[in-house]
Amino acid sequence: MTELHRPVADSTDNWVDGLAPLRLRPYLRLARLDRPIGSWLLLLPCWWSVALAAIADKHGLPNPWHLFLFFVGAFAMRGSGCTWNDIVDREIDGQVERTRSRPIPSGQVSVRNAVVFLLLQAAIGFIVLAQFNTFTILTGIASLGIVAIYPFMKRITYWPQIVLGLAFSWGALMGWTAVFASLDWPAILLYAGSISWVIAYDTIYAHQDREDDALLGLKSTALLFGPRTKPMLLTFFSLAVILIGAAGFTAGAGLVFAVGLAVFAAHLGWQALQIDIDDPGLCLVLFRSNRTAGFILFAALTIEAIARRAF
Repeated sequence: MTELHRPVADSTDNWVDGLAPLRLRPYLRLARLDRPIGSWLLLLPCWWSVALAAIADKHGLPNPWHLFLFFVGAFAMRGSGCTWNDIVDREIDGQVERTRSRPIPSGQVSVRNAVVFLLLQAAIGFIVLAQFNTFTILTGIASLGIVAIYPFMKRITYWPQIVLGLAFSWGALMGWTAVFASLDWPAILLYAGSISWVIAYDTIYAHQDREDDALLGLKSTALLFGPRTKPMLLTFFSLAVILIGAAGFTAGAGLVFAVGLAVFAAHLGWQALQIDIDDPGLCLVLFRSNRTAGFILFAALTIEAIARRAF
């Protein structure tokens, strides 16, 4: 087995395997609560959007209630999305070293119980969604079709990362609609920028499975880009910065946001320049570092919102 095939990303060094009750551990792993990085990456565009709306509305601090609701909703919906993904991919996961220990292919959770668990998580997500205005509720429901088709995309296109970007960036629309009950250019630009960000960071992640995917006939931007990954990452990260910058300035952001955006851009550039597509450990580190990048941008938007209210 080559270095690439080692189970780098599914490490058991986590709080679930160390602290959670034994009977709950397979379900917590099914929801990826042992590896919450994906939940954070789903949450951050939501929080960006809440802060962006606070800038436009001159509200000051981003709405704490909205931040809390999106936190709970992101973890619930990422868990349900991962459960759905594992149900659909159970045969494939059983053939890949990194994923064969997941609860369904390893026999720890039956498909029937996984479906019940999926519905439970989705119900929590819907309860959270119901706290928002009608426009936001309808916007949230509209995302379900994208979530449903995502697991099938790697079977038919080298661009499944686009579909993941559409799904994982949806919160960039909803934080704005929660305040204004409408979709306006700042939110749309933020959404487009987030999609570019997701395409880039998930390409980094996909390089861990590049060889296995090729053997199984699956597709990804990691396989499509191959040795051109570095310039392609620079392209998509640059597009993300341009679009997110346009979103901020269209909403009325100023110098504080500009400085934070520059730091965010520097972090993304560092990722693109550091990547070694033949080093899965480094790919995982760089992928996870996008949480830090996302928090840098959220901090910039939040401080800008506070400063805009103060002055």
